[in-house]
This record gives sequence, structure tokens and C-alpha cells, in this order.
Amino acid sequence: MPLSIGRSWRALTVGAVLLSACASLTSHAQGPAWKPLFDGNSTAAWHGYQKAGMPAGWSVVDGTLSKSTPVEDIITKETFGDFELEFEWKLGKGGNSGVFYRATEEYEHVYWSAPEYQLLDDVNNSGDTPLTFAGSIYALYPAATGAVKPFGEWNTARIVLKGGHLEHWLNGKKVAEGQVGSADWDAKVKKSKFAVWPNFARAARGAIAIQGDHQGPLGIRNMRIRPLN
Repeated sequence: MPLSIGRSWRALTVGAVLLSACASLTSHAQGPAWKPLFDGNSTAAWHGYQKAGMPAGWSVVDGTLSKSTPVEDIITKETFGDFELEFEWKLGKGGNSGVFYRATEEYEHVYWSAPEYQLLDDVNNSGDTPLTFAGSIYALYPAATGAVKPFGEWNTARIVLKGGHLEHWLNGKKVAEGQVGSADWDAKVKKSKFAVWPNFARAARGAIAIQGDHQGPLGIRNMRIRPLN
């Protein structure tokens, strides 16, 4: 009997250690927790750019943050450094918008400080090129073509920014990447319209913002972020 009890005790101990190790591995694999920026119900995480409240023209309809005409840009109340951001988006025909990150409110317009993930109906914006196509690091790094869905359909976007390395994903495909602050990045900024704003893309932390000032409908849903630092 004592031998049987000893064996049982050792088995229970080994099992507990294994369970603890598995739990630790699972926790590590999951990484930092995701948090919603828009959960389909509330705009509590947002306010108008350089405003206290939400600007008129933005609404929540059927779980979607939407606008149908030109409206003021909106920005998160919280700021982020390194992060992973996911969301779904769709536009009307000829639509044009963008999601900004590490944005500050120091300038008259959000795009003077913040890089942009371009949202675009590529097919019906004939004046645009891959440098400003959907998923591009707007006006700096072109997007690989063929990933965006037609206007009126939902697209899935993902932005990863860690240690200066930036990736834009569109519908499961990595379409653009760059190294923020690298010699290549700085050279591209100097050749762009952003060169006149000395703090463009310089903030180590900043807010997420959504562009609203272009024509046409825009829908955003299931937007969540995972801070990485």
C-alpha cells in the first residue's frame, strides 16, 4: 500500500508540473491581450481630431462605425507605441480613406504627423498608383496589387509595428513593409509631401485615427489592438 500511494503521489506531482508548463506555454503563445477599439456598439474610445467629443456625421449602424459624407477625422483617446492592429473596412464606389497610427494632435491635420494605411477602391480611382493603392504605406511604400476586394465588400486589414519594423497586411497578404526611421524611410519621406512637417512619423507613441474628410461611404468594424510594449 505505501508503494502504491508513493507512485500515485509522484504521478499527481508530475501531472501538476506538466499542466503548469502547458498553461505557461499557452499564456506565452497568446501574448499580450487584445482590446477593442470599436466593439460594434460604442464610440467611447474615440473623439474628433482636436475636439472633445465625436463629430457629427459618424454613426454606429448594425455593428459598423460608418459615415456617408465628408466628416471630421476621429482619433483614439489612448495612445500606443508598438502594436498589432486588426479591423475590417469597406468603401463605396470610388471611395478613399485611411487609418493613421502613432498620430499626434500637434498639427492642423492628422496626416501631417502620422503614417497611413490607405483604404481605397483601387479600380475606380484611376489617378492613383501602387504608391497610394489600398494597403500601401501611403505615399511612401507601394502596395502589392491584387489583394483588395471590389467596393462594397468587406476587406480585412492588419498593421504590425514593432521595433520600427512596419507591416501592412490586406486580406491575409502582406502588401507593404518598411523600417520606420531607417535611411530608406527617411529618404522616401524627404521626397514626399511629408517632408515639410519635421515631426512626421517621429512620435514613439501616438493614437490611432480614421480619415473621414473624403467623399463617399466608409464602414469600419471589428477593430481591435494588441499593444506590444
